[in-house]
Amino acid sequence: MASNLSWSALGKATELRQRILFTLGLLIVYRLGTFVPVPGIDPDALRNFMEDAAAGIGGILSMFTGGALSRMGIFALGIMPYISASIIMQLLGSMWEPLKQLKKEGEQGRKKLNQYTRYATVVLATGQAVAMASSLQAGGLVSNPGSFFMASCIITLVGGTMFLMWLGEQITARGIGNGISLIIFVGIIAEVPAAMAQFLSQGQSGAISPAATIGVILMVIGTLAFVVFMERSLRKIHIQYPRRQVGMKVYDGGSSHLPIKVNPAGVIPAIFASALLLLPTTLATFSSGSTSPIMSTILAYFGPGQPLYLIFFSAMIIFFTYFYTKEVAFKTDEVADNLKNQNGFVPGIRPGKRTAEYLDYVVTRILVLGSSYLALVALLPEIMRAQLSIPFYFGGTSILIIVSVGMDTIQQIQSHLLAHQYEGLIEKSQLSGKRGKKKRSRGPARR
Repeated sequence: MASNLSWSALGKATELRQRILFTLGLLIVYRLGTFVPVPGIDPDALRNFMEDAAAGIGGILSMFTGGALSRMGIFALGIMPYISASIIMQLLGSMWEPLKQLKKEGEQGRKKLNQYTRYATVVLATGQAVAMASSLQAGGLVSNPGSFFMASCIITLVGGTMFLMWLGEQITARGIGNGISLIIFVGIIAEVPAAMAQFLSQGQSGAISPAATIGVILMVIGTLAFVVFMERSLRKIHIQYPRRQVGMKVYDGGSSHLPIKVNPAGVIPAIFASALLLLPTTLATFSSGSTSPIMSTILAYFGPGQPLYLIFFSAMIIFFTYFYTKEVAFKTDEVADNLKNQNGFVPGIRPGKRTAEYLDYVVTRILVLGSSYLALVALLPEIMRAQLSIPFYFGGTSILIIVSVGMDTIQQIQSHLLAHQYEGLIEKSQLSGKRGKKKRSRGPARR
């Protein structure tokens, strides 16, 4: 994909270059915000605490939030409240009739749903900020505990999450790529060098055997190649178009293919599952010294690497893969209606309801492989870290996000370049047409 990019064409595409620079500028703002601390935090106590917690859930959370959580920056909650609100709204949209009707209203309905998602984000972010502020205060990580710290911490964390949500929407509308996904992508990429350097230093010190170090590196490379292969895999369904008559002309029927990805949902199921699982462990981690019995039980049974955590994580990935594909990414009823309106049909299958049933049957079978692949990639590093005591911070979800977001962004850049090249060809044809008319008008008149 990257080899098909033309740097000369990229230099001439002014609008695309502006979009890329706009996206990079907002992502730099996000990275700077991760270093702005929440007021009232004791930096020495937080540093000591995160050094102790880095080998467990702390390292995972720090990478997933771009390091903002380890520094207790204003973006410590990350974009996860918005993702959780999106999960809730999509679940309600498939079950609650008023939201179903909003989906059918087109652009206006989508705007209303987005507004409801923002309101839900504020509610979820406030709840998480209250719980995190209480956990920080109970864990002895605050310089001056009290109501003033609680209020300032809650306002700062909620404001940071809402600002990130606004950044993501601006990138999606005026930049390149999906803004929310790019924020998570940049947060992970920024933490990878430090995590890999720490891992290699442990190998040099003898804490990890050379064989384990080489094995982990080979596993990362193999997992990346496997994810790229699976994300590019397609199931093509043959589509036939009949002969049609337009006026006095008869056009022969053509044929094409309907491509269905093995994983139509992309990385969304892994992000959804991670958003649901990381919240309780985050709160239990920061309230380490004074955890309640409920939080202690959650941390004991649903901590990373625990059997219940692995089972629940894989079950949530499989569920969200099916749910997101059939409700958002690939709606078989709409695809069948579009084929029927275009006079296309699957050979041997009647258009309309029968085509929708056939597509649903095919997608259901494909998702068995797609959901299993997602669960395997997400759980393999977790199992290695828990069973083999390897501090493999670069988790499977991180690999999925990096590959999926990177491929999607490159595809969007290629689409913009292709559109720019078409515009250039149209302009050249129009200019040549005008020049031809001028030349013909200058010619001598016939006598």
